[in-house]
Amino acid sequence: MKITSAKFVKGVVGDDEILGNGIPQIAFIGRSNVGKSSVINSLTGVKDLARTSSFPGRTQEINLFLINKKYYFADLPGYGFAQMSKDDRAGLAELINSYFFHSTYEQKIVVLIIDAVVGFTDTDMGMLHALEDAGKDVVIIANKIDKLKTNEFKKQIKKIDDMTVGHIIIPYSAMKKIGIKEVLKELFK
Repeated sequence: MKITSAKFVKGVVGDDEILGNGIPQIAFIGRSNVGKSSVINSLTGVKDLARTSSFPGRTQEINLFLINKKYYFADLPGYGFAQMSKDDRAGLAELINSYFFHSTYEQKIVVLIIDAVVGFTDTDMGMLHALEDAGKDVVIIANKIDKLKTNEFKKQIKKIDDMTVGHIIIPYSAMKKIGIKEVLKELFK
């Protein structure tokens, strides 16, 4: 499926009736500064749809984007390091946990974005296991492959694949627009 329209709908900071309105949600989650917003922008072809920043913790709410008037892309705050107070980080963690694990909101699919150069961190594995335990359908994007040297690429992707038995891993570069077709195929199958 090709994305022909994408628009920001609203930012959500807790329970909101829009999350239960029946429009299928595709949720994007990952560590702070892994490129979630850049991935959304590259998938939609809209440069500044989702705000990007080199500042960890920029996204502080669940930003909803209406895609093709049929789906929501939900851009969640990053987990892990963010340049904010301990209380603010705890609030973001609660928002993420509430959305995925303590509500009746359903996600059509969860896109877990990791940094291909770094690979899976303990925090990433914790999130993956929590999503699995909650019965979520997860696709993994290994973003920033453009930063891997050619001789490192296969080794790093294999290492990521070995850690996530049973999940689809899609090598991706938001910067170079690599992997877009493969991701869209998974999201809208």
